[in-house]
Amino acid sequence: MKDNEWQNEITNLLKKADIPCTNGFKIKPLQGGVSSDIVRISLPENENVHFCAKRALPKLKVKDEWFAPVERNNFEMAWLTCAGQILPKIAPKVLAQDEKRGLALIEYLPPKDYTLWKDKLLAGKVESNDAQNVGTALGTIHSATLHNPELAARFSTDTLFYALRLDPYFKSLIDRYPDLNDAINSIIDTTAKTRMALVHGDISPKNIFLRNETAQPVFIDAECAWYGDPTFDIAFCLNHLLLKAIHLPAHSTELLTAFEKLYQSWLTAMPSSLQDELAARTATLLPALFLARVDGKSPVEYLNESARETVRSLALKELRNPQSSVYALPHSIEALN
Repeated sequence: MKDNEWQNEITNLLKKADIPCTNGFKIKPLQGGVSSDIVRISLPENENVHFCAKRALPKLKVKDEWFAPVERNNFEMAWLTCAGQILPKIAPKVLAQDEKRGLALIEYLPPKDYTLWKDKLLAGKVESNDAQNVGTALGTIHSATLHNPELAARFSTDTLFYALRLDPYFKSLIDRYPDLNDAINSIIDTTAKTRMALVHGDISPKNIFLRNETAQPVFIDAECAWYGDPTFDIAFCLNHLLLKAIHLPAHSTELLTAFEKLYQSWLTAMPSSLQDELAARTATLLPALFLARVDGKSPVEYLNESARETVRSLALKELRNPQSSVYALPHSIEALN
């Protein structure tokens, strides 16, 4: 979005939020993901107070053609609001929205108070307590929203979830690996048909800030919000710890410990009657997600070719001869060292 467009849009959002801007404001582009434009807003009256404006893009910023409806911004804001009602401060506050334009004004998280979990992990600062806090928070949200007809209707975003997740992550693999057609389609069908809890859809270390004082997580970027299978969220996040264990072999042991803490804290937060079912689906999703992050439409950027080949080899082995265990891939990674 051009600066003059931001000026008009942000002026309207600030008015909706009852935030005075008689002396104008400054905007600064922020680094975000591939799916949105994001800016920081500063008011001359108080340079220490900032806000964040976000607008969904119709075409995502990736190599392959990838389009998605901009109304996903509205569902993201609804997820942030809902999650914040379950766990106060687990998500930025939504201050104002323009639903027709897919634009929102939200709370800004200053770098002096928050650290992005991805940056911390890639710097080799792996603390199992961080993973445990993330798992507990995520499991609490999932557990609190189980079998809720109101939320199921509010987040009936099957088409969006398919466009943003099932197609680019899974369906795209079949062209490259036709022998996996049955396995991948089964994963897609099972995931799509499971409607159990409120799902974030992009629970990744790049979308999790940690408060510097307490290490408590804050979840952002819920554009893929959907009422569906909670195992997608936990598998998605666990997968990133596995990828980083390949990328950072010197910290592999700590990352695999964090994997276990994340998984067990999430599973413990779920009803015991569901745990076997959830464990089985998580185990099935993991190798497909592992492969998707090297050969799908949204590959991770930090793996070199040797690491990508290692991920590919381990994922294909598990997909072709599944062991039905959440720990199958971690054990394979351990065997590499």
